[in-house]
Amino acid sequence: MSRISCPTLIPRVTTAAEAAAHISAGDRVAMSGFTGSGYPKAVPGALAARAETEHAAGRDFAIELWTGASTAPELDGILAEAGAVSKRLPFQSDPRMRRSINDGSTEYIDTHLSHSAQQAWFGFYGSLDVAVVEVAAILPNGLLVPGSSVGNSKTWLDLADKVILEVNAWHPRAYEGFHDVYYGTRRPPERLPIQLLEPMQRIGDPYLRVDPEKVVAVVETDQPDRNLPFKPVDEDSKAIAAHLVDFLRHEIRADRLPANLLPLQSGVGNVANAVMADLAGSEFEGMRAYTEVIQDGMLDLIDSGKLASVSATAFSLSAERAADFNANIESYKGRILLRTQEMSNHPEAVRRLGVVAINGMVEADIYGNVNSTHVMGSSIINGIGGSGDFARNAYLNFFVSNSLAKGGAISSIVPFASHIDHTEHDTQVIVTEQGLADLRGLSPVARARAIIDNCAHPDYRERLTDYLERAIAANPHGRHTPHLLSEALSWHERFQATGHM
Repeated sequence: MSRISCPTLIPRVTTAAEAAAHISAGDRVAMSGFTGSGYPKAVPGALAARAETEHAAGRDFAIELWTGASTAPELDGILAEAGAVSKRLPFQSDPRMRRSINDGSTEYIDTHLSHSAQQAWFGFYGSLDVAVVEVAAILPNGLLVPGSSVGNSKTWLDLADKVILEVNAWHPRAYEGFHDVYYGTRRPPERLPIQLLEPMQRIGDPYLRVDPEKVVAVVETDQPDRNLPFKPVDEDSKAIAAHLVDFLRHEIRADRLPANLLPLQSGVGNVANAVMADLAGSEFEGMRAYTEVIQDGMLDLIDSGKLASVSATAFSLSAERAADFNANIESYKGRILLRTQEMSNHPEAVRRLGVVAINGMVEADIYGNVNSTHVMGSSIINGIGGSGDFARNAYLNFFVSNSLAKGGAISSIVPFASHIDHTEHDTQVIVTEQGLADLRGLSPVARARAIIDNCAHPDYRERLTDYLERAIAANPHGRHTPHLLSEALSWHERFQATGHM
């Protein structure tokens, strides 16, 4: 059966190449997708082919590309390879796009994921020419059934002058009813409180809306999301997870958390899956999650009965787990809710619900400043994503990392972070496989001692202590947050010069 049943839009079904012809050089183009889920599968490839043809003829062809978060090689990768992206926002993870950003070919606007939609409809990025949005179905009345992500699709459909829809039959038709799309956002000073009082509360509609007059093309596809296998959980990840889960027990004993915890948020990655696995084997019951993405570990936690429900904006599953979910989707109804990323990451909701946030980091310095995005201060990896949305507003936040990288050549605990995404004021708990540092209520020097003693690898611990003690001695009138300015980034300089910190 066709997934397109709207009489107005059936005549607009066309090929990807014909749809891409509606996009012009210099256009601002917003596409759906979040962490490799729910992104358009066909139009980006056709657009890349068109860019290559134009470049071969000696003509410029590039667009500004907006999304929800990262997408896939069939979108970010192929457009970057074709030299077709002049500006990118707000988050990406593709190696080719990363290379284009770091060599200066593509401008990159790395913004908090809760900010990107509202800043777009504030007009901060200019007008939006075209939206390309993947959905699971178009209903007879023109309403759209989202698929495996919502992300910023609602805002792109609202703002764009022209809309291209991709209807992907790979998404189960049973996705209808899994979504909560909030249409109550307003510009200041007309804003109203977000009436979200518990993680699974519905405050919006189960469908996306679009003005049919704006839809210039509809493309049918049947292609899977970018569902990449996760690495097996290693011993370091297990150790980090064990430290973190044991600390949650400590917080319950101290009467700072309820027995079933507070709503959980977990970033993407191996450590996040390890934490979920540890929770699955724990004594905790009736847990809930209010997060961005649902990974394998969180889905496993639902299946175990330990996790009662998950509110998110997208899935990020392995191919095997995605196939299993699609085959058994009906069993998850009422336990999974997908929202716009404006709501999944909304600071007001995160703070009100008292979220416990767990996010990765590249490095932290001895005072608790965290770098989540850059290598050696200059080269972007992916972007800040939603970590800042949750870290600043969470009831309790954790930043996690292995203590070493590059076979021990890099320490993730350094005298001074080479780039700062989360200041010491937003960092509560740092965890490595070595241990955990609870920084709440500590002065800067006390924080430094806790981080060095508990989180730094033994190969670097003595040198970090030496740096701290000499910084204290050298700053008789600056001992609040003492630094040796001539040495603060010397570890990074040494790595660049010798390949080892």
